[in-house]
Amino acid sequence: MSAPAPRSPRTGTTGSDAGRRDRVLVAAPDLAVALAGDRPPVVLDVRWALGVTDGREQHRAGHVPGAVYVDLETELAAPPSAAAGRHPLPDPADLQTAARRWGVRADRPVVVYDAVGGTSAARAWWLLRWAGHDDVRILDGGLAAWRAAGHALEEGDVRPEPGDVVVMPGGMPVLEAGGAADLAASGVLLDARAGERYRGEVEPVDPRAGHVPGAVSAPTTDNLAADGTFLEEAALRARFAALGALPGGDDAPPAVGVYCGSGVTAAHEVAALATLGVEAALYAGSWSQWSNDPARPVAT
Repeated sequence: MSAPAPRSPRTGTTGSDAGRRDRVLVAAPDLAVALAGDRPPVVLDVRWALGVTDGREQHRAGHVPGAVYVDLETELAAPPSAAAGRHPLPDPADLQTAARRWGVRADRPVVVYDAVGGTSAARAWWLLRWAGHDDVRILDGGLAAWRAAGHALEEGDVRPEPGDVVVMPGGMPVLEAGGAADLAASGVLLDARAGERYRGEVEPVDPRAGHVPGAVSAPTTDNLAADGTFLEEAALRARFAALGALPGGDDAPPAVGVYCGSGVTAAHEVAALATLGVEAALYAGSWSQWSNDPARPVAT
């Protein structure tokens, strides 16, 4: 199963239904109710951090009851390369095999979570939406919110019944490097990395420091409140309006794209924009791909 041609970003916002916050996020008490219902969601534990490899051990030590561990490095990305970046999109056939192993079914909702405000879980949210599953949400506040709501954790491994989901890529717009450059000039390209990496003051991972010329600094962490939940709608709207990612007055809505270091935390920014009805494109190769080509310009 080969990947289709990338879908271009749309100019404008999604309909009010598609952009509703509760189509993207679920609160811990609501997840608890859903898990006790007749049609419980599939829950995926996507605990991950750059350079940290003990996510599976953390899962075994305690997770949302029934949650299946998902390995971001091996299941939510293809092998890294200088040409494609550190976390290229997985081959659709591989993603389908993995999603069925997690128990994902076409007729059941999916909830994803982590322990870092959704910044890694959003990768699973984005990929499953890209794959054609339209009922996927992020646990707002992650594992901390679940525990703060007084809900118990479960220990050990979880081996679900195999799922039947069929991966059909194209559900979310994707940018290649050339499209990202074009969007930086003609629309709004947001850089979701930390500000010091955008400015080129430090670069701990990739070969060159700086940013895509014309991109706007928009650190993913600024989507979150102090407790790790997404900012309320009014605050998110003010944030993205100030960044030029929302239409002003009678202006036509801009086309919006997002990148980060390797296409992981940028998915969180895509999710934040989706709560406002904005469908943003993900530059999946992100800075890890861009900076590996010396022919591509870099701004600081």
